[in-house]
Formats: sequence, structure tokens, C-alpha cells
Amino acid sequence: MDLFADNKIQPLAERMRPKVLEDLIGQEHLVGTDGILRLMIRAGSVPSMILWGPPGVGKTTLANIMAHQVKATFFTLSAISSGVKEVREIIARAKGLSRTILFIDEIHRFSKSQQDALLAAVEKGTITLIGATTENPSFEVNAALLSRCQVYTLKALDEDDLKNLLQKAMKEDERLRKRNIEIKEYGALFKISGGDARKLLNLLELVADSLKDPAVITDKAVTQIAQQRVAVYDKSGEQHYDIISAFIKSIRGSDPNAAIYYLARMIEGGEDVKFIARRLLISASEDIGNANPTALVIATNCFQAVSMIGYPEAEIVLGQCVTYLACSPKSNASYMAIKDARRLVKETGDLPVPMHLRNAPTRMMKEQGYGKGYQYSHDYENNFVKQEFLPEKLSNTKLYDPGQNARENEMRKRLQLLWKEKYGY
Repeated sequence: MDLFADNKIQPLAERMRPKVLEDLIGQEHLVGTDGILRLMIRAGSVPSMILWGPPGVGKTTLANIMAHQVKATFFTLSAISSGVKEVREIIARAKGLSRTILFIDEIHRFSKSQQDALLAAVEKGTITLIGATTENPSFEVNAALLSRCQVYTLKALDEDDLKNLLQKAMKEDERLRKRNIEIKEYGALFKISGGDARKLLNLLELVADSLKDPAVITDKAVTQIAQQRVAVYDKSGEQHYDIISAFIKSIRGSDPNAAIYYLARMIEGGEDVKFIARRLLISASEDIGNANPTALVIATNCFQAVSMIGYPEAEIVLGQCVTYLACSPKSNASYMAIKDARRLVKETGDLPVPMHLRNAPTRMMKEQGYGKGYQYSHDYENNFVKQEFLPEKLSNTKLYDPGQNARENEMRKRLQLLWKEKYGY
């Protein structure tokens, strides 16, 4: 059975797009009973906002639902294919309407001048702007525009959410309901879709379309079918996230040949040069870290350079940085340390700072013992003296374990001299 025999049939993800909040899966913190967006819709007042979250978690859907619920005229633009001309045309049309919501997908891809074109209309209330982004808006949205918008963070869907989504589709979608489909294994569906609900639903339809009834969906079947249907790189589609994933994993795996290949795929696909450079910055710290601290310096300089020169010359700088990072020794020790530290903070709460480490700017605080007993390290041999720095409850807790590489082995030797008895280095 060919689910796409009629070329007018929308993809499953579009057919299953929720039209009311009650049908939305996930994002309870925003749309639950006391969720801020639900309360806004109930009050009939939707401010300009930025929806920030991973791909396929409901940003576009939420914008559609809000516009429908408050009875606003709804316009949508993609920052990839639209510019100032299209923005101004919509603003001009909005002046004759009572309420207009303009949804801009991937707003982080708008240049400063494109974002500036929105300012006056947002400030005057001519339009209500809803921008969607997968990137941190603090870095990618102009401060002036950001100050006129609320920012709401959407969370990644967990496995229960994704399973519910699949079961809902098989139960409610007319075409899937006619099929004899059983999902026996979910692993490959989740892995390939990467938590993207849109991608997950379309993958389900692709697999179901490729199997005869009874369609038993297993990890093996999903993997084989997905590999047979791999698309070319599309910066506005699903391959965007697959390619960047392969790119970073190739750098992490110390394969400069694969890394430079995926870099070329992104460049040929017209990927945003700052998007690539930003991922290199993250990789330099997360995957290389203290094994080669210069990697972060190189990546930082790369980001600054490509931001100034742009394409086509930026590919030269990117190529240099990518090969350097791929060939560098690897360590995620500092990355794991901060993850473990944050987990510990969540588990233990706000433990009191030891009295001898506290700041004592006033006489009263000094009388209460603030700062008493602190030993100034530089007054001692080798600029070190043993004293307690962690809260008492966490004494002897080791969070940073240097990696096995030349640079961090030097760090380990020093820590062994200083803290072997306390932390077991």
C-alpha cells in the first residue's frame, strides 16, 4: 500500500499537527493547567515572544494554536527564504487589520538589518511577533528586539511523549488506521528522529509505506529503510541535524577526513557560517578540553574570523579549525566535571559556604566569624596550603578527574602532590 499515492496528501506530521492545546504532547510547563501560555490564551492576550527549543517540539504548532485561539490574522515567514521585503509587506498589510500575528521560523537566521525591520512594528503593536529558534536567543536575536519579546523555553520530548505521539498517530490518522501496523521496537525510531516529533512521525509513515501488512516495525527494518532513503543535505530540513551530528562526532572521533567531508556538505548546502563555527567552539571545550587548551583559542578565533569575512573565504578558516580539532588529543573530563557538579548541586541544594571562605566586608560579619581562619595560599611554599574549600557535607568529593593525555597527566601529577590524601588523585 502506497501512503503517498495521492501527491496531494500531506505528510503525517502535518496531518497530525495539533489544532488545540489539549492535543499538544509535552510542554506542560507552558500549556498545562497553570501554564503561562495557556493563561495568556485564556485572557485573549498574546505578547510578542521568542519560542526557544530543539527541533520538532511544537514551536510552529504553538504559534498556530495561539493565533487561532485569539482570532488573529496569521502570517508566517521562514528566515531562510524571506527578507526585509517580505517583512515590510506583511507589516503594511497588518496596518489594516485588528490583530496580526507574524510567525518567523528560525528567526536566528535573520541578519541584524532584517531584525531591525521588525522593531517599530512590534513596539507599536502593529504586529505581534512570534519567533522560533533552536539557538540561544541571547546570542542570536538583537538586544533591541529581544527586549520587546518574552522568551519561553520549550523542552525536548521524552520517550514517553514520543511513544504517545506514535500511538496517537496510529489510532487517529485515517490512513494509518487502515493499516495493520505494530511497533515492536522503538529504539531506531527514536535514535534516527533525534527527539524531533515531526521527523519521528514522517519516519513512521516512511517505514509503514515500505512494509506490507502486517507491518511489524523493528529497529532493523527502520534502519534499513531510513538508509535507503537518505536525502541530500537540506539546511531547512531534517538532514540539517543529521549532518551536524555526524560532523561533531567525526571531530570527537579524531577523523579529520570525515569531519572535513561533512563540513563540505554543510558549506555546499548553504549552512550558516556562524552556526558551524559555534558548534566548533562547543566541541573544542566539550571534546578536547584540557587535553589541548589551545583548541578553544583556535575555535574562538575561527568564530570571530568567519563572522567578519563570511563566505566564500570563511571555508578556508573553517577547514583549518576543523582539521586542527579533529587531530587534537581528546578529553571530556572538564565537561563531565561540570555535569557532575550541577547534578550534585541539584541533589544537595544550597549548602552553606565554609565560614573561613566567606566574604567579610563589615565589622559585624567579621565578629560573626566570617573569613576567620582563612589561609592565603600565596603566603605558603609553592603557593599552596591545605584547607577545606567544599561545604562540610561534600568534603572529599572529587568532581574533576583529569583525562589520560599528556596535558592532563601533568595536571594529575600536580593534584597528586597537593590533594592525593583528600581526593585520591
